[in-house]
Amino acid sequence: MASTLKGVIVGTAGHIDHGKSALVEALTGTHPDRLEEEKRRGITIDLGFAFLEEGGVRFGFVDVPGHERFVRNMLAGAAGIDLVMLVVAADESIKPQTREHFDICRLLGVAHGVVGLTKSDLVEPERLELVRLDVQEFLRGSFLGNAPIVPVSAKTGAGLDALRSALLAEARNVPGKDASRYFRLPIDRAFAVKGFGTVVTGTLISGRVAAGDEVELFPEGRRLRVRGVQSGGKAVDFALAGQRTAVNLAQIEHTAVERGMVLAAAGHFRATRRIDARIELLASATKLKERARVHFHAGTAETIAEIHLYDRAELAPGQGALAQLRLQKDVLLLRGDRFILRQFSPVITIGGGVVLDPLSMRPSRRDSGRSAFLEIASGETRDALLAAMVDRAPAGLPLSEVIARTGLLPSEVREEASKLGTAGRVRTIGSSNEATLLVPEAAFGLLCAKALAELDRFHKANPLLPGMPREDLRARLRRGLRPETFRAALEELAGGRQIQLTGELVKRAGAQVVLQPEEARAKEQIEAAFAEAGLAVPAMKEVLAKLPVDAKRAERLLQLLVRDQRLVRVTPDLVFHRDALERLRDMLRGYKQTRGDRLSVPQFKELTGITRKYAIPLLEFLDRERVTRRAGDERVIL
Repeated sequence: MASTLKGVIVGTAGHIDHGKSALVEALTGTHPDRLEEEKRRGITIDLGFAFLEEGGVRFGFVDVPGHERFVRNMLAGAAGIDLVMLVVAADESIKPQTREHFDICRLLGVAHGVVGLTKSDLVEPERLELVRLDVQEFLRGSFLGNAPIVPVSAKTGAGLDALRSALLAEARNVPGKDASRYFRLPIDRAFAVKGFGTVVTGTLISGRVAAGDEVELFPEGRRLRVRGVQSGGKAVDFALAGQRTAVNLAQIEHTAVERGMVLAAAGHFRATRRIDARIELLASATKLKERARVHFHAGTAETIAEIHLYDRAELAPGQGALAQLRLQKDVLLLRGDRFILRQFSPVITIGGGVVLDPLSMRPSRRDSGRSAFLEIASGETRDALLAAMVDRAPAGLPLSEVIARTGLLPSEVREEASKLGTAGRVRTIGSSNEATLLVPEAAFGLLCAKALAELDRFHKANPLLPGMPREDLRARLRRGLRPETFRAALEELAGGRQIQLTGELVKRAGAQVVLQPEEARAKEQIEAAFAEAGLAVPAMKEVLAKLPVDAKRAERLLQLLVRDQRLVRVTPDLVFHRDALERLRDMLRGYKQTRGDRLSVPQFKELTGITRKYAIPLLEFLDRERVTRRAGDERVIL
């Protein structure tokens, strides 16, 4: 069964050997160090995990390394933490990794935490108070400015109850993660379990996962099936956002999975190598120049990124800016995801940021509104963001694209689109999630107006043609115009009785073919020529060459007669009058009654008095019309 306890992920932070792992063991009864090398050396090299249930809350502790060599592991562990337990040893006070871990938590948007003054049994009360004041001053004005500072000793147990109480009080202030969102699990470990196969672990940052679910492994996009789920070290029916989770996967070897990959709901997202973001440089960092290369950490993923600043040549320490980051490896990211930037060399934390558009395009000089769009994307207002996204897609923005770039649910997108529709900003085209397009209302109006203008031009230039082919009209309206948007525009105009749709032709409502006197005479001449010829019709070029109009108009008059079904085009070069073809059908009916339902090509030629030049095309036409059916060298009259 799934637990009803509130899940809160606690990340430890602090300098090496300040007692983080010992404190987690004292609180939970579980030592998080899981590797022999870790136990032998007495430091946490990789991520360690432990659990505590207290006061209706299930705490999942992610114990992260403190040593500089292992900060990349700390960053992997920081993905999805709700609350930080900043550990400062009373006998050493604040050290370099204390500051770096604290900066990382702040840059990742952690909003809650407590401070544990470990090894308090090793110092005199006066020294303990000085360290407490030192820590208080360090945290002043930060997200931990009002956090409780609890002296504690993992060795004697002093202060543990007070620390548990402080953690519980802070946990109650942590907002619960939304399990209704799409499932995402950044993977921090992958291994094989005998009898079960591949198991991956991570902090479930959104949604829920259950046995039997289909999931997608990013960045490769491979579809997999969930065989089972554990949370808190126990088998559960499903796991929810905010819980440490182990997922047993079918259809894959554990060697094909590694830290930095992400399990996610199948069929909604795309990995990326180019993101737009707002970045922030620490005051302690050196200036960041355009095209600087940095180490990029997001979730459990790590890669190299090249920075491109949108509005400046360099970024000064302590400043923020809009930037595009071009990544060396594919990563799954969504809008709102936070990341850390570390200097390329020497490798130290220099800043971080938040993703604004995870599927950014290469910047274009013509795209003058990109920065303004990113400013809107920096806000929290969904309708403003959706309106801005749609405004930048005049040909139509698929609902699936909105989901891939924002992580919003279809129902949320439709709700915001409906509001924008009422306000005259956005038009929704299509009803299924796969086919829905969102189009700027202004662009849709311009599209309709342009379609009418193109039809007017067409009728003026082609007075003898009954209408314009649909695809010709679409090609003239806008490059890359989606068929769904075009179809919706035609339906809008037809519904307003501004155009008429006949098969594949479009025409202005009320538009008629108007013939000049010489054109009317020429049309009569064409029909008469084919009517008098019977089945031995003349060549079209010969007929058209004798008319009192130019060749272009003559061809259009012929097309009118075909459209009106006065003439029938049997092949591209052979045209017959409909009366002649009807008489041919009568001949075949009479032949069937008197001589049977089979006839050969020679018999057909004898019956009609025509040569093979006409006989074969006519027989093939009769086959298509289901008047006859070929049977070897003969025809069966149906």
